[in-house]
Amino acid sequence: MELTVCTTDEDYEAWRRVRVAVVPYERADTVAEMRARDSADRLMLLATEDGLVVGSGAAARSNIAGGGYVSPMVLEEHRRRGHGTLLLRALADHVAGLGVADLRAMTDDEGSLAFAHRFGFLEVDQQVEQVRGVGDEPEPGPPPEGVEVVTTDERPDLWAASYGGFGRQALADFAVFQPIEVSAEQWREEWAGDPMFLAVHDGAVVGCAGLDRDADHPERGENALTAVRHDWRGRGLAVHLKRRTLRWAADHGLTEIYTWTQVGNRPMLTLNERLGYVTGRTSSTLSRPSPL
Repeated sequence: MELTVCTTDEDYEAWRRVRVAVVPYERADTVAEMRARDSADRLMLLATEDGLVVGSGAAARSNIAGGGYVSPMVLEEHRRRGHGTLLLRALADHVAGLGVADLRAMTDDEGSLAFAHRFGFLEVDQQVEQVRGVGDEPEPGPPPEGVEVVTTDERPDLWAASYGGFGRQALADFAVFQPIEVSAEQWREEWAGDPMFLAVHDGAVVGCAGLDRDADHPERGENALTAVRHDWRGRGLAVHLKRRTLRWAADHGLTEIYTWTQVGNRPMLTLNERLGYVTGRTSSTLSRPSPL
């Protein structure tokens, strides 16, 4: 097997094809989105055998403090031949060079979990998938008094400006095992959905919710960040914003929306259940000391 670094758009598209085959139930970043996230900290690999792509992998500094993540993927018909091990070791070596303490990965199937356990990974957190069919969604009604709802397309300045107050608070509220570290640039470029609905009061963002449409399955979308500033909670703002996304989905031909929520975020899990989401898969976050 040969490992090569992704450099061309064709490489990235081949990487995507593996991702779509291995994780068909989640959206994969487009080539343009992957290109936009290129950095010295990120490694994207293709695994080939006799000129045939058999797997791919990614490694980078994690948004969760103190670690780097690895994501080795092998097409099902090429598994149990050592490809996953070679990919994992190459990706882990890259993370070790980033100078972080922990090596992390995520999995939602028993085979991958057993593979990770062989290399000393242990579960440190879980996320729950919630899924909702989209039907004839009603208009969401008016937002709470004093709030205007706009999109980032209408007011792109608001999203970038929200990082210092609203954004930092939203990130700190994630129920994860270590704090999330997201730069202002990452917030601006990577954390807004398309569409992204912003609740605005006195010129400041006090809530948000959005969707990311699946380029490979345009009838499906993933919820982007849903968050409400602490002093605006309990007024129905999160429900209003979520219903905005559901109505947008119905108007644009989507038939299914899914979201991943930390098991410790009971308020969001409950909100989604109230809106008709049903529980799907559970994903484990795994960690072990670096280097491998």
